[in-house]
Amino acid sequence: MTITANWSYPTAIRFGAGRIAEIADACAAAGIKKPLLVTDRGLAEMEITTRTLDLLEEAGLGRAIFADVDPNPNEKNAAAGVRAFKDGGHDGVIAFGGGSGLDLGKLVAFLAGQTRPLWDFEDIGDWWTRADADAIAPIVAVPTTAGTGSEVGRASVITNSQTAQKKIIFHPKFLPSVVICDPELTVGMPQVITAGTGLDAFAHCVEAFCSPHYHPMSQGMALEGMRLVKDYLPRAYADGTDLEARAHMMSAAAMGATAFQKGLGAIHALSHPIGAIYHTHHGTTNAVCMPAVLQFNKPAVEHVLGRAADYLGIEGGFDGFCGYVDGLNAQLGIPKNLRGLGIETPDIDRIVEGALSDPSTGGNPVKMTAQNTRALLLEIV
Repeated sequence: MTITANWSYPTAIRFGAGRIAEIADACAAAGIKKPLLVTDRGLAEMEITTRTLDLLEEAGLGRAIFADVDPNPNEKNAAAGVRAFKDGGHDGVIAFGGGSGLDLGKLVAFLAGQTRPLWDFEDIGDWWTRADADAIAPIVAVPTTAGTGSEVGRASVITNSQTAQKKIIFHPKFLPSVVICDPELTVGMPQVITAGTGLDAFAHCVEAFCSPHYHPMSQGMALEGMRLVKDYLPRAYADGTDLEARAHMMSAAAMGATAFQKGLGAIHALSHPIGAIYHTHHGTTNAVCMPAVLQFNKPAVEHVLGRAADYLGIEGGFDGFCGYVDGLNAQLGIPKNLRGLGIETPDIDRIVEGALSDPSTGGNPVKMTAQNTRALLLEIV
């Protein structure tokens, strides 16, 4: 048998409590002298953000911030961010926040030097080669949640506001030059965000572990990422000041996002169009979809998740693993269905169409069709 694959893990991460103090040095390491800090509106006035801006100003790097970022960032946010980057004469980006701030920040650094429109760089075939790689500005990433893992990713998820579709924009140089993972920055997350982002990390690990593609390094990382979530997400949820739990969850988030180079699947294929159309929280939507998707994939993953259950100390193999997921969702206050997310009359046809066109379908261990995807979606309505 001939096995071929493309693997990538080169991320420089400064991990540990208090390491946001190194933000100026991180910019220097990335070659940034005049950074634009990109974050979301909710973080713009928070103490962790103003403190970071203070550190930049004290180091002579200014205190420029762009925060016109929606929870599901779109091309309008990107255009405004690029204008702010160019108008301010910036030479690099600090992508700061959860998935929205990180994704939009990376995209601003990417787009600022390009001449082609955003959607020309969608993750289709070799479209990423259309970009002028030398014109991509350097990026320092600072996550303030523990879920998306965008700080170690080579892509951004951006919503097309005209079509209400989430698109993946990819380029190898989306990968930040330096990452600062400081668990102190996550202490202020409310319980609902701790739960949603933590289960996003878990979904990344589960889907990567179940993907049929060949990537044994990702397989190991996904398995240990699941263990960290199992051991530490309930602690972080119960006590937001538990710095040890917060630190391990930051590790799990980065591990999940690195692992899903191996592939994602139906959880994300459903979650992406649901989030794009109804503006639900991504990680929470993943958690709602997960139990039904596990059963959908049972014929292909029963033995795979049985091995995971053994490693995680869960009795009962596949069924025990599914029972654990159900219990964790309940413990963390996750709704059982889309109605619990406020979606009373979902557009089934539109969601199914979006799911089948989502790149995540390619990593699902059971082939997704219009018929079985519709039946799957009806399980979570």
